[in-house]
Amino acid sequence: MTSMWRTCGWVLVGSALILALSLGVRHGFGLFLAPMSAEFGWGREVFAFAIALQNLIWGLAQPFTGALADRFGAAKVVLIGGVLYAVGLLFMGMADSPWSLSLSAGLLIGIGLSGTSFSVILGVVGRAVPPEKRSMGMGIASAAGSFGQFAMLPGTLGLIGWLGWSAALLALGLLVALIVPLVSMLKDVPAPLMGHEQTLSEALREACSHSGFWLLAIGFFVCGFQVVFIGVHLPAYLVDQHLPASVGTTVLALVGLFNIFGTYTAGWLGGRMSKPRLLTGLYLVRAVVIGLFLWLPVTTTTAYAFGMAMGFLWLSTVPLTNGTVATLFGVRNLSMLGGIVFLFHQLGSFLGGWLGGVVYDRTGSYDLIWQVSILLSLLAAALNWPVRERPVARLQVQAGAA
Repeated sequence: MTSMWRTCGWVLVGSALILALSLGVRHGFGLFLAPMSAEFGWGREVFAFAIALQNLIWGLAQPFTGALADRFGAAKVVLIGGVLYAVGLLFMGMADSPWSLSLSAGLLIGIGLSGTSFSVILGVVGRAVPPEKRSMGMGIASAAGSFGQFAMLPGTLGLIGWLGWSAALLALGLLVALIVPLVSMLKDVPAPLMGHEQTLSEALREACSHSGFWLLAIGFFVCGFQVVFIGVHLPAYLVDQHLPASVGTTVLALVGLFNIFGTYTAGWLGGRMSKPRLLTGLYLVRAVVIGLFLWLPVTTTTAYAFGMAMGFLWLSTVPLTNGTVATLFGVRNLSMLGGIVFLFHQLGSFLGGWLGGVVYDRTGSYDLIWQVSILLSLLAAALNWPVRERPVARLQVQAGAA
């Protein structure tokens, strides 16, 4: 660990700070649902659709931003992403219609997130850290980045209470702009393409013909569905259960806090155990946690317990999934291939965020979406079980030749 820190420390610190800002601000978007919907007389579906669109755009853009980062280095991609993210927050603070909300919170912030979040940043870490430490390095970056999700929630709530929702978004835009100077810490210059290395199209064909790649991708869909549904709708759900609004904020803060320990632990375990088997266990435990939350009476205590348990499981999937992709296919095209897998995560995010609002507006309850979340957890567990952490034949030949 000491050696890894000496050689990769600045990359890890820069990656963690960028993830903390990017994901920390995003984690608090659910706090804006109630005040924006109340001021403009919207149903919950309007805000939910904008956030769902954000996740869809994020996912659709991710393979392209990942490919650009793999070929030209991550610094330029993160720089452009940070600028678009900050501008999107400024426009979101001035939004006064469903169209302008979707343009700002959906399109601009969605593209910005694709350049400043996991697929690009963990691609940097994967290339900087030695293979035997790769899972741990991804876990460290993810865990430190998760601290932003914990720290930013009370700050976001305080800004809303102090300045109002609109000015709070403008302030968050200025904060996200700090990503721009942090780009200098990402010393990511991929090696020039050699004659014996894969082209982009060859990498795509290889991954698309591998069953494990698709099993990981479909399993990641479930993660996206669950975390965005919970992140966007849980505060409102708890208010519906007659708990104070502050409880929902505290629960999301606990998710962020325990996510730190969960992602670090997942990265540590991923270097010692089968990552696909760990993913199977993680999704099974998620099903149990959600089931208990629905079965037990909803109180402040059970809400906090749910936040802690889900937080530990929240983004633990990220270092395990990206680490498995790196093991299977190598790191040359990690940001792009990780971006394709992440696209499935974001398709799930779109449906989880949007359908939560649709189902609530139609039925007055979130019960159906909670039940779907449990069933999807069981599906993801089954999909990850048969994945084997065995490098493709190309890498095995290269390892033998070396």
